[in-house]
Amino acid sequence: MTRRVTLLVLLVALALLWGSREIDSRWRQPLALPAQGMHLVVQPGDSLGTVTGQLRRDGVMPHPLLATLYARWTGLDQKIKHGEYLLEPPMTARTLLELLASGRVIQYQVTLPEGITVAQALAILRRESDLEVDLSGADDPRLLALAEPFGHLEGLFFPDTYHYARGASDWQILQRAHDAMLDILEVEWQQRADGLPYETAYQALIMASIIERETGLPEEREQIAGVFVRRLQQGMRLQTDPTVIYGVGDEFDGNLRRAHLQDEGNAYNTYRHGGLPPSPIALPGRAAIRAALHPAQGSALFFVARGDGGHVFSDTLAEHEAAVRRYQLQRRQDYRSSPE
Repeated sequence: MTRRVTLLVLLVALALLWGSREIDSRWRQPLALPAQGMHLVVQPGDSLGTVTGQLRRDGVMPHPLLATLYARWTGLDQKIKHGEYLLEPPMTARTLLELLASGRVIQYQVTLPEGITVAQALAILRRESDLEVDLSGADDPRLLALAEPFGHLEGLFFPDTYHYARGASDWQILQRAHDAMLDILEVEWQQRADGLPYETAYQALIMASIIERETGLPEEREQIAGVFVRRLQQGMRLQTDPTVIYGVGDEFDGNLRRAHLQDEGNAYNTYRHGGLPPSPIALPGRAAIRAALHPAQGSALFFVARGDGGHVFSDTLAEHEAAVRRYQLQRRQDYRSSPE
């Protein structure tokens, strides 16, 4: 009898040992993932059983019960987070569960370049296939609410690269861009140089947008800012093409004509109207904002494009007109970045 009991105990022990080793082997076995990996989308409300069941049907996880039991034992089943995950070999059931509990979902990115308009930013966001379109357009009530304190929507979003997960929307990206712009503008405004011709940070933002559109070479930002600041201080019109073009809007065909420069009905025509335009004309980056608040010292009041992205800066109208004749022979005859 004792011998039978001993034998039975031995058999049970061997069975348990074999079973534990088999379970451990299956537990450590890599999932049957394709070499390039695969995306797994966990929808809000999906249970662990739903996820492992789908993986079993896809032939990725042949033994989902082991994963379910382990998750319940460790509490991971209560920590699964929805989102889109990248499953890459060699991944085991355990590392999969840890990934789903970590919430490390796939991150996409979208870049809003410096110098674009709000309309262009919206178009960029609409082209992102992984980003949900939630806004009806620039006249969406949520965007208009952001613009209300300023009177205009243009320029209120910081150009940058934004990362997001599947399910994010264009509205969420623009909310982040708006918050970033306000934060950066406030920080830079507090550190501004003395004696600037701006009454508010918003006016500095307007100037920064002009600098952004006028700058071809990064090292010229402060010089361009200095020219515009001195013109404002001396009561001169800014007379800058990008503001006129912005005011023309969608009708602009690439050619700036005499009629455009003489159009007093264009509120952004800085050849006809003094001071700053009513709003920013683009999304300025931090460097342009900083240049507007820390312009270069000097006496230049004019600049003209050389044709290579850079400019020639002049102190007097005579010097400027000579530079125009030298570098802008093919340009329209009525062009001059100078007061009348």
